[in-house]
Amino acid sequence: MATGTLRDCIYGSFVLFFLKLNIFSCQQFSIAFQQPSDCRGENYFDISSLSCVKCGPNQTSNNVKSGLTCECKTGFRVLVSNGASITCQQCPDANQGVTQDGYGCIQCPGSVSENGKCQCPKGSVLVERDGNGNLLNKARCEACSATEPSFSAPDTTGSRCVRCEDSFINSSQSCVCGTSNILAGGMCFSQNILPSSVAASVTYSQLALVVPSAWFSSFMYSSSAACLLFSNRTACQALGNMCVMNMYSSSSITNDACGLYNTIYRATAAQGSSQEISFWRSNMPWLYYGEQSGLASRILQTEPLPVGFSFKGAQKNTNIELLAAVYSIRGDFLRWESVGGGNLQLCPDTPTRQQSAFTFGTAYKQTCVLSVSELLIGYPEPVFYDVFLVIQKAQETRRLLAVPLLNLNQQFNGQFINQGSNMNNWYLTRRLMLVDTLSGREKTLSSTPRVIRVASNIKIGFKLVPNTQKGQVYPPLMTVDYSDILITDPSTQTVTVSFSLEYTMEQNEAWIKTDIALGVLGGVAVVHSLLKTASWKRRIASPLIDLQTILKFLLFYAGDLANVFFIITVGTGLYWLIFFKAQQFVSVLLPLAAQEERFVVYVGCAFALKTVQFLHKLFVQLSVDIFFIDWERPRGKASKHVEGSGEGKSQASPVSIWRTYFVANEWNEIQTIRKISPTFQVMAVLFFLEVVGFSSLALRDPSSNLRRSPEAYTPPYSLILRYGLASVLWLSIGLIQIIFFTVFHERFIEDKIRQFVDLCSISNISVMLLSHQCFGYYIHGRSVHGHADTNMDEMNTNLKREADNLCGQRGLLPNSDTQTFQISITNRLRAQYDRILEQLSRRNGPSRLMDATANSCEQSTKAYHTMNRFLGSVIDHAHREMDYIVKDKLLFERLVGMEFIEPLDKSIFYNDDSHSFTDVLFYGNEAVLLIFDTLFFCVVDLGSQNFILAAVLTYLQQLIFRLIRNGMGRRNLATKTLVDKRFLI
Repeated sequence: MATGTLRDCIYGSFVLFFLKLNIFSCQQFSIAFQQPSDCRGENYFDISSLSCVKCGPNQTSNNVKSGLTCECKTGFRVLVSNGASITCQQCPDANQGVTQDGYGCIQCPGSVSENGKCQCPKGSVLVERDGNGNLLNKARCEACSATEPSFSAPDTTGSRCVRCEDSFINSSQSCVCGTSNILAGGMCFSQNILPSSVAASVTYSQLALVVPSAWFSSFMYSSSAACLLFSNRTACQALGNMCVMNMYSSSSITNDACGLYNTIYRATAAQGSSQEISFWRSNMPWLYYGEQSGLASRILQTEPLPVGFSFKGAQKNTNIELLAAVYSIRGDFLRWESVGGGNLQLCPDTPTRQQSAFTFGTAYKQTCVLSVSELLIGYPEPVFYDVFLVIQKAQETRRLLAVPLLNLNQQFNGQFINQGSNMNNWYLTRRLMLVDTLSGREKTLSSTPRVIRVASNIKIGFKLVPNTQKGQVYPPLMTVDYSDILITDPSTQTVTVSFSLEYTMEQNEAWIKTDIALGVLGGVAVVHSLLKTASWKRRIASPLIDLQTILKFLLFYAGDLANVFFIITVGTGLYWLIFFKAQQFVSVLLPLAAQEERFVVYVGCAFALKTVQFLHKLFVQLSVDIFFIDWERPRGKASKHVEGSGEGKSQASPVSIWRTYFVANEWNEIQTIRKISPTFQVMAVLFFLEVVGFSSLALRDPSSNLRRSPEAYTPPYSLILRYGLASVLWLSIGLIQIIFFTVFHERFIEDKIRQFVDLCSISNISVMLLSHQCFGYYIHGRSVHGHADTNMDEMNTNLKREADNLCGQRGLLPNSDTQTFQISITNRLRAQYDRILEQLSRRNGPSRLMDATANSCEQSTKAYHTMNRFLGSVIDHAHREMDYIVKDKLLFERLVGMEFIEPLDKSIFYNDDSHSFTDVLFYGNEAVLLIFDTLFFCVVDLGSQNFILAAVLTYLQQLIFRLIRNGMGRRNLATKTLVDKRFLI
């Protein structure tokens, strides 16, 4: 032990010593951060040391190219080069220039340019070497022959003569575009074929900004003229791209990009159509689906796709295959590209998750925030896509179906035409781009753009054919919404983009059926609530319809209407859960999130109304009148010494109150027992949802797998499926518990309700419960042995005699076992009960014996004995004016929960073998509690999308209301029965 401590101390001392010496300091391994753009002037970026290094003598950094190398200064040639470094030497003669390759000096035929090299006049090329590559003594300028038959001109490098562009030859028979022609985009055109000036600007409507575009200025006229005159396919594509960059917007102006496209489209009608599609002009890109309104509905909802989709079985087909023809900004066809893997999805993600977007039935949505600076770097030029849906039938060649595009930014005469919900007003288009950082460049094509345009929301939608059983859908529609971003500080600016696929079906018929069911069941609820109100009026013996009656009707109606909403919502959720997840050929599709709002309102109504019903029942239970009738009588007399007289006085021996306290305590304990275990209910529901994985069934995809791969895409939850799954699971587990509790637990283990009735008989205590003014329940607990306040031997003897049928039966009537009754009492009996109860109600219960005066205690005790004798005498038929009869309820009375006979002269005791006195306990209201817990759990989950949080809050809610019911019920019990609260444990 001591050795180990010494070793630890020595080791710690060494560590501290080295730390003091700074041996382990990380600063010695750090470097300054530098990048090529930081190296200016005579410094270049060394890729080995990752730092800026000074160039050699007479050298400067090559910042124009990369900044990673050095080059000779102006007027200096390369003397030595070993591939890693160079040596520079100044040209000896001031009239000499550096050769084009930088390795020599030569006498110039004319002037020397700013970069120190020879230059020739326009139309000539510079010649520095002979045919064998030998350097000439003096460079010369050779003029290119611009006339027939050569028609040559210098190339872009100015080093050789090449044949000039055909438009020059066709318009002027030379390589010079004459004054009578127009030079545009490096091409020569005759005048009057198009407007002499074009609107080379781009409109950014979101910013209310018109930007003159350098790209449009350079290439719009030439592309339009070449497309019109020569049917140049590349030029036509380039013009179409400019129309797309201007959001297909058109107006009365005909010299903007889309105006020129439409002018050429009409002028070339004689050329016919491509692919037998009337909207697709030969040699031109297909941009519009015609110019007539109302075409959208005919294109989108006239003819379904020739193939159907299936979720399961041998003919399973959930693959959505999209193919795109990709074009560059200059109109060049680049490639055919399969849509997926990120080409239309700007948000970065794994290929597996991105490909999940193209599984039919999977609600896919990908959203992210992108940096503007990254977009400027990653998309220097826009790329354009014509999207097609691949249709593959068995044993047939692949066909491509054009996917129409709804551009929400498209305008006509300054008005957005595609943002409304009326499909007949839409104008469909074909081509889209993702990011445009080019058209917003004002001065030059290399300048920073003033504005960029980003496809911030791309959505592909499929609509199911009504009443289909084979998974048929209409052609998909791609919707795109662009965001205009004014460039201020690209490093801090961001843009939110999203890509989604959604699937819809006609929901009006389903909602109509739901409304019909709601109306019918709501009408039934009204009738049922009226019957409850009529029964309540009879039970309080009040024939008048007053404000209290109306309020009571509304409370009853709230509960019944809550059940109606609950039945409809659970049925709806279960319907979608079964039919969507279990279908083979697609016949139903889930409602969209926006379409679920109505369903959520129904759930909210059910919860609010059920809460009202629950609180109403809780209030009724906490205000029940209850009294324990003690049948025990004194079994002898006891002498009591009287002070001052010296004599003893004989009086009846007192009856023990402990039996009453015991029965009251048992009643207090059964007030909140239920037919289910709330803790087990919560844990079981969480187990199946989160551990087993049932929650995966609520995802918006056709899969029924309970386990999902972490790498796979997880679609959003459907609120309808989530509610249907949670409610059905909660109800199922609850019903299983109720069945188990009723069939097994109560029969073979413990039945606390019947045990309480038995306890009353053993204790010689009856219980009178009045839940209404003139209606309540009676538990007959009069002992068949006459006494219960006895010793153990006599108690065991009495129980044995009862087990051997050697004594009478426990029932109220002779030869009857019925101990529980529903009672309908007369007003006379109730009035007498209230007169006696008034003395009890004056006291608030003896919280401390020392706090209560002797007078109040004596009055309370007197009132208790008076009530006990009175009720006992009523049960014994001692009052002819307050007598009663015992009978069975009619079947119809049981069904409607109402007594048809009004107790005018005699009270009526209805035999009740079902122990319906539990209606004043949680036990008898399990249906209300179970539905309330279900709705509470589901409402919290719908709001938070978290089953665990919903379970925790539901458990806390159950605990809180159980404490409220116990605490206030205990107080009511003590107040009404004169039992001290300290004995209710």
